Amino acid sequence: MRNKGFILFLTVIVSALCLYYLSFSLVSRGVEKDAAQFATDANGNVDHYKKQSYLDSVWKAPVFNFLGAEYTYQQVKESELGLGLDLKGGMHVTLEISPVEIIRAMAGNRKDPAFEQAIARAQKLQVNSQENFVDLFYRSFRELQPNTKLATIFANSTTRSLSYNSSDKEVLAEINREVNDAVARSFNILRTRIDKFGVNQPNIQHLKGTNRIQIELPGVDNPERVRKLLQGTANLEFWEVWNIEEYGPYFTQMNDYLVKQEAANKLKGTSSASLASAADTSASSLTSAAGKDTSALAAQLSKPADSAAAKKDSINPNQSSLLARLFTTLPGGLGTNVRDTARVNALFNTPEIKAIFPQNLKFLWGVKPIVSNDGSEFLELYAIKRGRDGKAPLTGEYISDARQDYDQSGRPEITMGMNAAGSKKWQRLTGDNIGRQVAIVLDNYVYSAPTVQSEISGGNSSISGSFSIEEAQDLANILKAGKMPAPTRIVEEAIVGPSLGQEAINQGLLSSLAGMVLVVLFMFAYYSKGGLIANIALFFNIFFIIGVLAQFGTALTLPGIAGMILTMGMSVDANVLIFERIKEEMALGLNVKEAIKKGYDKAFSSIFDSNVTTLLAGIILYFFGSGPVKGFAITLMIGIATSFFTAVYISRLLIEWMTSGKNANNLSLETSVSKNWFKNIKFDILGNRKKAYIFSSIFILVGIAAVFIKGELPLGVDFRGGRSYVVDFKNAVPASDVRSALDDEFKGAGTEVKTYGASNRLKVTTSYLAQEESAEADENVKNALVQGLQQYQGENPTIISSAKVGATMADDIQKTAVVAVLLAFAGIFIYLAFRFSRWQYSLGGVIALIHDVLIVFSAFTIANLFGLSFEMDQVFIASILTIIGYSINDTVVVFDRIREYTNENPRAKFRDIVNPALNSTFGRTIITNLTVLLVVIVLFIFGGETLRGFSFAMLIGSLTGTYSTLFIASPIVVDTTKIDREKLVAVKPVVASK
Repeated sequence: MRNKGFILFLTVIVSALCLYYLSFSLVSRGVEKDAAQFATDANGNVDHYKKQSYLDSVWKAPVFNFLGAEYTYQQVKESELGLGLDLKGGMHVTLEISPVEIIRAMAGNRKDPAFEQAIARAQKLQVNSQENFVDLFYRSFRELQPNTKLATIFANSTTRSLSYNSSDKEVLAEINREVNDAVARSFNILRTRIDKFGVNQPNIQHLKGTNRIQIELPGVDNPERVRKLLQGTANLEFWEVWNIEEYGPYFTQMNDYLVKQEAANKLKGTSSASLASAADTSASSLTSAAGKDTSALAAQLSKPADSAAAKKDSINPNQSSLLARLFTTLPGGLGTNVRDTARVNALFNTPEIKAIFPQNLKFLWGVKPIVSNDGSEFLELYAIKRGRDGKAPLTGEYISDARQDYDQSGRPEITMGMNAAGSKKWQRLTGDNIGRQVAIVLDNYVYSAPTVQSEISGGNSSISGSFSIEEAQDLANILKAGKMPAPTRIVEEAIVGPSLGQEAINQGLLSSLAGMVLVVLFMFAYYSKGGLIANIALFFNIFFIIGVLAQFGTALTLPGIAGMILTMGMSVDANVLIFERIKEEMALGLNVKEAIKKGYDKAFSSIFDSNVTTLLAGIILYFFGSGPVKGFAITLMIGIATSFFTAVYISRLLIEWMTSGKNANNLSLETSVSKNWFKNIKFDILGNRKKAYIFSSIFILVGIAAVFIKGELPLGVDFRGGRSYVVDFKNAVPASDVRSALDDEFKGAGTEVKTYGASNRLKVTTSYLAQEESAEADENVKNALVQGLQQYQGENPTIISSAKVGATMADDIQKTAVVAVLLAFAGIFIYLAFRFSRWQYSLGGVIALIHDVLIVFSAFTIANLFGLSFEMDQVFIASILTIIGYSINDTVVVFDRIREYTNENPRAKFRDIVNPALNSTFGRTIITNLTVLLVVIVLFIFGGETLRGFSFAMLIGSLTGTYSTLFIASPIVVDTTKIDREKLVAVKPVVASK
């Protein structure tokens, strides 16, 4: 093999990078362990608030030193291998920004009957349509009012860019722009709220092409608080700001109090940082982060209000050590290190300190940290001046427009316009505060505090400063948050309790370990030294998958573990293919070195093609899946790349090393057990193809009939909408009894109750209030469930997880699933046509895939008929696309061998070529299927209820994939091909690198 040095170098580099990134996970676990120990009392109880305070105190502190480079806890958390919600517990939410209220606001909230009818009609159409809501509204409006221009409704004071002469096209463009802006504003607001929520590794993303925002919050344990946080109306306010000279004397009083308190504590022999204990700080967390700024702060805060005698750079000997360590001077006033904000809040909340400051003063934090030269981050503290009624002088409802613009010097600025009422309030506020700051506050965080240059009349003003374009755009969006209401509603929600997450971790690790052990034992028992090489390559494969996941900051999910386990089984296929090729060449009389070279060269094209086709399914899964499906797709795609590298290159390095020098002819690829397996197989596969056609047709028809007999498909909540809950009981409770108990509470709505993983655990799925997606409906359904379980109070029913999918979301998921499967078929058809230059191969491959999907579908419906309910949900779609990838992988290998036989025997009849080609790959096909089956069976038994449907689908799919390769795909190629030798010779395979 050429480029051995490069392959070895690349292996070392990738291994080193994987070790480097995985080390962050070890450090993170160590810090969390220290935090737990710090927060554990003598009785073993953990104070979670104290634990979080410890983690906050080291958030910006160095906790890891790697070759001289220091990393803070925040940087370590950002680089660690995170755990998904299903492994850690937490909350997944999909929010939809309602375009209806935006359109109404643009129309001036007018009560036009035709306008409201068009809105209502568009809402009905959207349930069964993927079209943009604005387009649906326009179509509905045009049907109701064919001769009325949109401008007659939307040209008003709230949309100054439109006039009565504007065309419908211009109006639609403005509506779409406002809807998109509203989504962007909502995204920024939600991102800021989540950042302040204190969740480690939150994930928030705008689902492109939709009005939806998807949010994942690992580890949260207060869903109601999250719902209020996400769905609360943005509160935009403008406040007057105290300057430091005005509130400085109050800090002097606070300092005097702290000095006395510390002196008293010293006399008592207690900690000098007594008030710090209110925030649960440790001695180590009181280290000064202000540097030289502390001296300036000390001088400024300790001097009397009427005296300027204190020098700026001197430290008052009576300065409170706690005060000096918590606060620092910033260009705009006071601030503190980001990691100390919790302690500052606790300090201000103590009754003694609150009594010092006047009632019309409140402190608010800046939203973005200021980064110093040494990388430390500080948050500015703004002293807001409250009026007599405690309300802001001006709120966001008066803003009519805000845009990012440029000043005369070409620097980014924000232009802002207000309505008539707002203009008067703004003129009064700016006139009273010339030369002073006015704070722009959203959800109690200061986004900007510009200094007023002069009184502003007319309502139009600009905000300038050292903004980047992005910062100016963000601030413009924030200012517009108060202009148009853009209500959000939760259309999808899933809550996983920590206990269920820990159980999933145990199940995932157990199934991973058991599956790997079985594959390792089988490969060694079948291939002897070759099996050892395959096992080492398999180890590198798993190591690389985990390491790459850590490098990309991807969270490991339970479906991700499933993808890893499946990759373990599928990666063996490449080694099996190579070893079988080497054995064939050795049987033809070649020496070991020549057999190895030729075996790898001949296997390369099959491995390459099969990996590409499987990768197609992974890519489609990634772009069309969400949540658990996307996690599975990421792991699958990474696994395909790493398995190709380890099987083709690392295994070759190992096998050539083992056969070097004195061991040149010492290579064993079989054992006494496997020596005579699959020898001289001469099975007439083509002769039995009609029997296979009949069997498959009958099975599929029975599956379809089962749907009509049962009266329903076993759809999960993903596809039919509704809500589901997993409930734990102290002892086993009959599912049928619980279903009867809930029937009245759920008003006779469709309800399913089944055992879920354990005899004392039930999963309740109901369509009760499925069409209603409000928070009130969520609460009503949950209350109905609790009420229905009242008679089981002795069994202590506990809801450990829940999920909700709105009707529109379920409809979209169904359509996306269909599109994903169809795209997979189309992509594979095109690729096979390109690689084999014959449409018959594409047709045979795709018909076999459709056959596999229908067989799995029928297996689910037949199982449902006999009381074994495996849900069809998003994870089921993941399994279908995985089966497609696995099946086409098998089919491509067989097609490649048929192509090879065709090229080697140009005068032979095609029908006479296919049977020998199929028989020559029979051993490899069975061995590969057996290794995948070993893994899937382990997954089915030990993988847990979450993956039960997935593993059942894979169990059926792995069997039918092998069956369809032999009895469906290849026979279809034969039956659709005319005996024309010139047209049958396919393109040459990809040439492997030597």
